[in-house]
Amino acid sequence: MKRGDWLYVWQSPDWPQFHYDVTVLAQPLADVTRAQGLLLGRLADVGMALRDEASLAALTDDVVKTSEIEGERLNVDSVRSSIARRLGVDIGALAPVDRHVEGVVEMVLDATARCDEPLSHQRLFGWHAALFPTGYSGMSQIRVAAWRDDAKGAMQVVSGPYGRQRVHFEAPPADRLEHEVTRFLDWANTGDSDPLVLKAGLAHLWFVTLHPFDDGNGRIARAIGDLLLSRADGSPQRFYSLSAQIQRERKAYYDILERTQKGSLDVTGWLSWFLDALLRAVQSAQHTLDAVLAKARFWQRWGATPMNERQTKLLNRLLDGFEGNLTSSKWAAIAKCSPDTALRDINELVALGIMQKSDAGGRSTSYKLTG
Repeated sequence: MKRGDWLYVWQSPDWPQFHYDVTVLAQPLADVTRAQGLLLGRLADVGMALRDEASLAALTDDVVKTSEIEGERLNVDSVRSSIARRLGVDIGALAPVDRHVEGVVEMVLDATARCDEPLSHQRLFGWHAALFPTGYSGMSQIRVAAWRDDAKGAMQVVSGPYGRQRVHFEAPPADRLEHEVTRFLDWANTGDSDPLVLKAGLAHLWFVTLHPFDDGNGRIARAIGDLLLSRADGSPQRFYSLSAQIQRERKAYYDILERTQKGSLDVTGWLSWFLDALLRAVQSAQHTLDAVLAKARFWQRWGATPMNERQTKLLNRLLDGFEGNLTSSKWAAIAKCSPDTALRDINELVALGIMQKSDAGGRSTSYKLTG
């Protein structure tokens, strides 16, 4: 059968015998391995508490961004609190429990903390149930902890307005899923000649191509990738987030995925993109570690200074990467206090030299950390 006789890669008579050009991938793979080694080596030189902080930051980013890729925004404070609670990291006051956030966190932590345990049908079902605790995706009821049944037609990835929709991809028929997923899991749980980093890329592509659930396939594919990357790092702790990098490059991600799923079983192009994105994710984690270390130095300097709970909370928000400018009105909203109390909190910190005013005055006045 010639390439022109099928549209999607899973229709190839040789599916799923992926192959790739080792010579093309050798340098990108070496670059990723070196970057991982530099990051993990740097982390080995800091204390356990700072490693936990770095891991908390990476996991928070991972949970938030893997949902953003699917167009769903989670509350960052709730995500951070949920992860900190499970890791036993003290971050002060915890945000209220959000059932949906808890499910995504459970999946991501199960994939990474138990990375050495095999994948199974039941484990995947457990992740799916955690993602959809109500049995609904938005307003639509879906099959939870069970393969899709295609009762409403073939599983397709589409875009565009109703009536003018463009089909980007169509998944294998539902009646093939039991066999297809079993074959995938057998491969995922078996040691082979593929480097684990490349295996993570192949697993991501393979699972999202099967698209075995009504919803949540992308998030579960990325969790499987994280599990294999954790095995590659030899550590259940995560210090970088590929999901965050994919979210930053979302259009390129979908473009390369569509080209690959409509291409041949030579997946060199996909793996090349995957390695490049992974390299940028690891390099970005160096900046996250810089921020963690800067936060530690800040509290070493100011930790003994008397402050109220609101001031401590807002300073930590700034140190964790506050988006936009901090004004007294934002302070009041976050700290749940009056504008007068917010301004008094800020002025006390300005007087101490911890914060300073921006150049703009009047209603545009904002504040930032000194230095």
